[in-house]
Amino acid sequence: MLNGLNHLTLAVTDLERSLRFYRALPGLRLHARWDNGAYFSCGELWFCLSVDTHVAENSDYTHYAFSVSEEDFEQTVAGLVAQGAVVWKDNKSEGASYYFLDPDGHKLELHVGSLAQRLAACREKPYAGMVFYDE
Repeated sequence: MLNGLNHLTLAVTDLERSLRFYRALPGLRLHARWDNGAYFSCGELWFCLSVDTHVAENSDYTHYAFSVSEEDFEQTVAGLVAQGAVVWKDNKSEGASYYFLDPDGHKLELHVGSLAQRLAACREKPYAGMVFYDE
């Protein structure tokens, strides 16, 4: 039985540049690094960077969301803006979100809120064709 996300690995082209970027994100803890990678944690999430010179541009909605408290949201976004983070999407759903790219173009998101909060909002205003299975 699957019970959660085990780890997230992102391919990067320049480890030093990526280390600078990810170490500046509040809440990420660097545990180890080596010539071709690094291990971080974010809460319970195991987060890995791995050097890969074949990183390709991805145009789909695949992205990785990090939780951030409502109190820390604006300050964290301001830090990303100060670093020159590029926005790839505007937030149109419940909960504060900031969608940004890392130096290699990986799609990331800062998100305030939980699945329970999202489902509650969807019960109030469901998406077209939405079905709920948790009752």
